[in-house]
Amino acid sequence: MFKSHLRWITNLPRVKPFYAVKCNNTPTVLRMLSALDTGFDCASKGEIQLALSLGVTPDKIIYAHTTKPLSHIKYACAHGVEMMTFDSEDELLKMSLCHAKAKLVLRIAVDDSKSLIRLSSKFGARLVSVGKLLERAGELGLDVIGVSFHVGSKCTESLAFQQAIADARHVFDIANLLGFQMSLLDIGGGFSGREDFQVKFEEFSEVINGALDEFFPPDSGVQIIAEPGRYFVESAFTLAANVIAKRVVIDDMDEHCDSEASPKRMMYYLSEGVYGSLSFLISDPNHGKVEPYLHRAVESSEQRYRSVIWGPTCDSTDKVTDNYWIPELHVGDWLLIDNMGAYSVCLSTDFNGFERAHIYTVVTAETWHAFIKPDRPRSTPVV
Repeated sequence: MFKSHLRWITNLPRVKPFYAVKCNNTPTVLRMLSALDTGFDCASKGEIQLALSLGVTPDKIIYAHTTKPLSHIKYACAHGVEMMTFDSEDELLKMSLCHAKAKLVLRIAVDDSKSLIRLSSKFGARLVSVGKLLERAGELGLDVIGVSFHVGSKCTESLAFQQAIADARHVFDIANLLGFQMSLLDIGGGFSGREDFQVKFEEFSEVINGALDEFFPPDSGVQIIAEPGRYFVESAFTLAANVIAKRVVIDDMDEHCDSEASPKRMMYYLSEGVYGSLSFLISDPNHGKVEPYLHRAVESSEQRYRSVIWGPTCDSTDKVTDNYWIPELHVGDWLLIDNMGAYSVCLSTDFNGFERAHIYTVVTAETWHAFIKPDRPRSTPVV
């Protein structure tokens, strides 16, 4: 995460990240990002409570959910969280009742057709409706300070940001005509944290910086924030799953099959599955292939067997991967799966009574020393 942060401030120096807590709410993650002076995008009372309990100040939180329970709005108000999003008149009415002094951010729907997970069908006001929404906010005496959008998760086209920023500029212009003094633009998320993703973060950055310079130049006085989640944590976690059971199946050999192919098909059952940290295999079918690898070194000469890898539960849909060629495993062996930080532990369950994965924090010496204050002993980290 530390290297991701350095990469961010190098490539997007004008954009302050507000980490999307929903992506991975592990306290260590939040503490580290807080120490790096990021803000936090919270979607509920529970996420706000968590952030506040870890020392995050209310001004570093945006309540970035457009459909909020009244009790959650009241909690935010009582604890000094002022920035929050809306995309409908009904939400404005709730704000006027529960948090009339809130600093509101209008979320608009933008083109998310180039993203693997689209969001605008559920959230965001259409451009044709923003005038009436802003007029209603004015009638209710509410303060609208900015605009937000989200081009969708795992965006595959950097130019999507250019159009969305242009759309936001249009909304700013409408707001100015109606007497609002807008000062905030939230460009959402959509960035992957993986080096092997089809669009590099640097490509997104180049397009975003160009669009910001055109539509929201530095002398405009507009603060720019974003809501990255995957970007910070996707590659920061590796899952270690234990082989808890094994079964060997002897397949009937087809007369046309390679005579050297083994008729043995392996069935392995892991301590983690789709009801645990691998739930994205169901919820995010575009995640890509899951490729577990042995914790031990593998010799190139080792024979590989066609294998099916299952999760631990009694549900037959609890399958990690099928037709996977891997050396023979034994009960007690460990398999590792990289890039497991995003929407994994936060979505896991204890179905069938299998406990959730334990999380162990490991940092490099470089990161460790980066978080030590000069006036403290070298053994006392800030996080």
